Amino acid sequence: MATSVSPIQNLARMLLGAAMAFAGIGHLTFLRQDFQAQVPDSLPLNQDFVVLASGVVEVGMGAALLALPQHRVTLGWLMAAFFVVVFPGNISQYLTHADAFGLDTDRKRLIRLFFQPLLVAWALWSTGAWAAWKKSL
Repeated sequence: MATSVSPIQNLARMLLGAAMAFAGIGHLTFLRQDFQAQVPDSLPLNQDFVVLASGVVEVGMGAALLALPQHRVTLGWLMAAFFVVVFPGNISQYLTHADAFGLDTDRKRLIRLFFQPLLVAWALWSTGAWAAWKKSL
């Protein structure tokens, strides 16, 4: 059974859901080109397809985090896994020196890399996924 979460965690989950839905909409519309800068050249898929597909996933997961609190633990693990899966794109942006999202220096791109683990932690903490896992041990 899932552990309970605090009102602060619920607020953090809702903020994460809204941010993910917004980012997903950006993938599909006004940030589409910027997100293409993060798709590694080594990925054997069309960059625009990757951006659009990840945008659909982000909108869906963001909406689910907002609308399906009864599934928050599962969604927390899925969101954390998503952040891990897209991390190579952030690394690629750093290694290829691609400018996007105002990340126009190697220093800014490097600093951005350190925020991905925080997103993973945010997903696991705000949904109670980490606490539920620890409780199951």
